[in-house]
Amino acid sequence: MARFSGFGVTFKQMFKPRITGFYPKEKREKPERFHGRHVLNRYEDGMEKCIGCELCAGVCPAKCIYVRGADNSPDSPVSPGERFGFVYEINYLRCIHCDMCVEACPTEAITETKLFEFSFANRADAIYTKEELLVDDEGRAKRQPWELWLGGEDDKTSAWMRATSSSGDADYEGRVNWSGELGFGVREPEQGQSL
Repeated sequence: MARFSGFGVTFKQMFKPRITGFYPKEKREKPERFHGRHVLNRYEDGMEKCIGCELCAGVCPAKCIYVRGADNSPDSPVSPGERFGFVYEINYLRCIHCDMCVEACPTEAITETKLFEFSFANRADAIYTKEELLVDDEGRAKRQPWELWLGGEDDKTSAWMRATSSSGDADYEGRVNWSGELGFGVREPEQGQSL
């Protein structure tokens, strides 16, 4: 009799409803502040937000970010200010998606999408360059052939940045403390952050 008592768990599970999803065609809803693939944002006028300060690279515990700044040309500036991110690379073989780079960025240039499914065919694809990270003219992340985009993964890219802004402090109640983004404008506060 003891030989069959272990099958009790098996028989109970056999008659329960299955919760199998149809992945990858259907994805489960991700939390609003989910950490995924990075994007480099631009202001509403199209200028890049990255000023090449290298704070994101300095704070990264995995040392996966490489930034080199350059001086802006007065005739055709890339970003407002004196400098811009001339070289910007993230190695996704090392990235742990801790979001410390997002918190360190003084200009809200780097944020994260909800995309986390990568399938690299070679190591060079895992190192994203500035051109691959920079948002397109509609403020959306540029799609790469090895990424599985089904839609909606880049709708709320600045959620973590907005959640950690000073708007949660009572002294800043009623003030929006983040800038507008290309294609999205000034995003609404999360629940608990007043406008």
